[in-house]
Amino acid sequence: MTEPKCVNASNQGWRARLELGFEKRDGRTILSRRSHQGPLLVQNPLYPEQGVCHVYLLHPPGGVVGGDQLAVNIDVASGAHALITTPAAGKFYRSLGPLSVQRQTIKLDGGTAEWLPQESILFSQCRAELTTRVMLSGDTRFIGWEVICLGRPAAEEPFSGGLFRPRLELWGEGLPLLVERTQLLGKSAAMSAPWGLAARPVWGTLVAFPATAKVLEVVRATVHWAEPDLFSATVLDKLLVCRFLGSTAEAARACFTCTWGVIRPIIIGRAACPPRVWQT
Repeated sequence: MTEPKCVNASNQGWRARLELGFEKRDGRTILSRRSHQGPLLVQNPLYPEQGVCHVYLLHPPGGVVGGDQLAVNIDVASGAHALITTPAAGKFYRSLGPLSVQRQTIKLDGGTAEWLPQESILFSQCRAELTTRVMLSGDTRFIGWEVICLGRPAAEEPFSGGLFRPRLELWGEGLPLLVERTQLLGKSAAMSAPWGLAARPVWGTLVAFPATAKVLEVVRATVHWAEPDLFSATVLDKLLVCRFLGSTAEAARACFTCTWGVIRPIIIGRAACPPRVWQT
């Protein structure tokens, strides 16, 4: 399809939208519906493992600035299995005032989805809102994670000012399984207090459904991390919730990739097949 012109001469930011639909046909999952407006799109689907559709989500501008509004909507039909990731970290750049917004909604009706983006980097003085909403119904399977990096620790650039509002929601048959809403200010006590981030710039959440006490036992027994980073895991109403709090996005990715490799065979019934783009 022809992409609409979305240049905003008033500097109010991009308005971008991506719609993806996955269905099972002839023994494998296909990307049956794909439409986009503005700078959000996907590469052609890949099939590194039989029947599973791997898709790489692209944002050509390379970062989100004040005033941008990005929306991603993903539907996975019964019997379909989609793995969605990104080829690089997402970036939220400094804003002089306007809020940048990114929202992604994943709906599963008896299908299987894996939402495994690379980390989101929040530059100092950004003003950003990031929402991920997952709607589960029927005999569905889901594994997903979000990794947040405040500032650029490797460049010794802390998140010294700005606003960040992350939101993570998981719903099962219309009922809330996990609803989290946070607001962080660059100089707030939550950034350094022991009850907050304890001066660690990177945190992440991994969730998986459905999970059992056995899944939790395996995770606690096999997932390792290096102190002083922190990792925890629990199961709430068939939802596995894992937390990471540390100093580098690399450590968070390594920890969650290990967790994914452990739980995927139990929850989804397949050995881990890391997307090739993670190695580039």
